[in-house]
Parts: sequence; structure tokens; C-alpha cells
Amino acid sequence: MGLQDNEFLGTSETASILYHDIFDYPLNVKEIIRWRVGKKGLSLFKKTKEVLNKDGLYCLKDKESFLYKRTLRERISNRKTEIAKKNASLLAKLPTVKGVFITGALAMNNAKEESDIDLMIITKRNRLWLTRLTSYLVLRMMNYAVRKPNDKDQKDKLCLNIWLDESALSWGKKDRNIYSAHEIAQVVPIVDKENVHQRFLQKNRWILDYWPSAVRLSSMQYVVRSMQKSILHSTFYVLLSWFNKLAFKLQYLYMKPKITREVVTLHKAIFHPRNWGKEINELLSA
Repeated sequence: MGLQDNEFLGTSETASILYHDIFDYPLNVKEIIRWRVGKKGLSLFKKTKEVLNKDGLYCLKDKESFLYKRTLRERISNRKTEIAKKNASLLAKLPTVKGVFITGALAMNNAKEESDIDLMIITKRNRLWLTRLTSYLVLRMMNYAVRKPNDKDQKDKLCLNIWLDESALSWGKKDRNIYSAHEIAQVVPIVDKENVHQRFLQKNRWILDYWPSAVRLSSMQYVVRSMQKSILHSTFYVLLSWFNKLAFKLQYLYMKPKITREVVTLHKAIFHPRNWGKEINELLSA
């Protein structure tokens, strides 16, 4: 495949450095071990580049400026993470919220000063669209900064761009690639009720084909508990499920004219208009 070894670095480790170079992100030894590339991902790498080791960080030889950039972005990310935790603690009070995860560059401590704060929300089964509506209302009532579509000023604003209910934790097969696998593996749970983070990873164990050491999967099998419901409870559940469907239809009608490649269903909403997976594959294969 033409990947060049550097001292103790094998093909999988060198490929990891090449991958993270796309995001201006040098790796230390511990991170190289965690993010070594699996067999399915190695086939994507065609380039040969020399690797530099400086102060315990590995990057491509001509990218030494990334070393300072990493230190700077770590400081920026620490501040943004505190904002994310503050917002997540509010969302955690909603009984239908099961999980709040930091995603994107911030999850890797690689956020830019001007960037927003990407969050993934996991909800109870059949409660996604009611929860989404309630979440936005609560955040705005508390004057928390939430990013709007086409908002040019993104700095420190919440971007709630991934919503899943606990019945739909598995990533769509057509969107499974080295990039989405990394994005899933790197999420940082800041609200994690009923082991929903581990359940999310177990439903997406395909990520290990690309990043075999990135996460540890528990051997336990987690099952969503279902309690025996009284007639009153069952009626209330059915009623809320009906309102959730209504909330979905209304929100879908509102956003339909703007939808390009976003995934919007009753059980999941993934607002990623840009096909990063395809772009990353092309960069690695060029």
C-alpha cells in the first residue's frame, strides 16, 4: 500500500497519523495505539509520507505547525467542553433524554475558536420529536445559545445535529465508512442514563473493522427494560406516542424544503448536509 514505517510504527499506526493529518491533529503514542487503522480502513491509504516525532507527538514531516495548533485547540476545547456540560446538565433533567454526547472536533479536543459545540442526543423510544421540541424550548427559555440554520456566527453555540431514539442506535449501512466509524468511536458521553453509551457502541460494533482499538465493548447485553403498565399508564404511553408522531410530522414539514442528504425519520434525525465520509475517502485514496 506504499505506507512508510517510522521506527516502531507499523502500517496501521502510520495510517492513523496520515488520517489525523487531515484534521491538523498530531498524535501521541497512546493515541496512535488507540487509533490504529484496521484492515478494512487500510485499503483506502495510497500515499507514502515521512513521519516526524517531536516532543512525543507524531505528525507528517512538513506539518510541524500542527504541534502548536494542537496545544492551542486543547485550551479552546476545554472551555467549550465546560459550556457543553452546563447545557447537558439542563437537558439531563428532561425525563425522555437518555444520553447527551459531545461529537465532532470538540470530542477530540480539536475545536477551533470560532466553532460551535456539536451534541448528539439519545431519547427514549418513540419520544425523539417531543424531546427535540421540548429541548429547544427549554434551552431558549434559559437563554442558552443555540445555532440556527445558515447561522454564520457559530462560536460557542449548541449544534444539536444528531438525534436518535433508543430503538434506532445503529448507523445506517450506506453511511458506514472510516470517517463515520471514527466519529462514533470518539463521542464523549456527558449524560449517560441506563448505559446508553455502551448500548450505542454495541449497536455499532462494525466500527471495529476500521478502528479495532478505539473503544472497549462490554460483554454484557443491555436490554431496555419494559415495565408492566397499568391501563392508565398504557393509555398515557399511547397518547404520548401519538403526540410524538404529530411533532415529527410538523417538524418534518417545516424542514422538508431545506433537506438535502440529511436523515430524518420517526426514530432518528441526522443533520449532516455535507458528505464528509465520501470526501475523506477521496482524500485518502488520492
